[in-house]
Amino acid sequence: MMRALGVPVENRYGLRPAVREQDKIAPFVAFRDLDAKGWLERVTNFNFHLHLLHYAVTTDEPDTVRVLARQPIDTSRPHPFTEAGNTAFNMFLWMPPDGERAGDILLADSTIFSSLFGGDESLRNFWRNLVTK
Repeated sequence: MMRALGVPVENRYGLRPAVREQDKIAPFVAFRDLDAKGWLERVTNFNFHLHLLHYAVTTDEPDTVRVLARQPIDTSRPHPFTEAGNTAFNMFLWMPPDGERAGDILLADSTIFSSLFGGDESLRNFWRNLVTK
């Protein structure tokens, strides 16, 4: 479906994110230098969900898709992705406007946007950023 929309990203895996105390998701690794819009300003983590999607970028064009955050993986459970040496997965991506597409495209698992699975100041900051930036 994303290919048909001109989005060079493929959902390859559902992976369990690493957690800290009491099923609180571990902070993600943010690439803030690529976050020109400030989507992740004052955001260090999203909410915990048992499985989040890994979005594999399928283009070599460096500015087409920007990986803004990678989530550490719970490596206690065997998976081919971690067995290949991966310790984090792409979980928040941005496609800036380009050509005929005037708008931004954000790619993320919908569960990270929901307070149904928990929520904290970081999630509130994320929502604030989405509506104000």
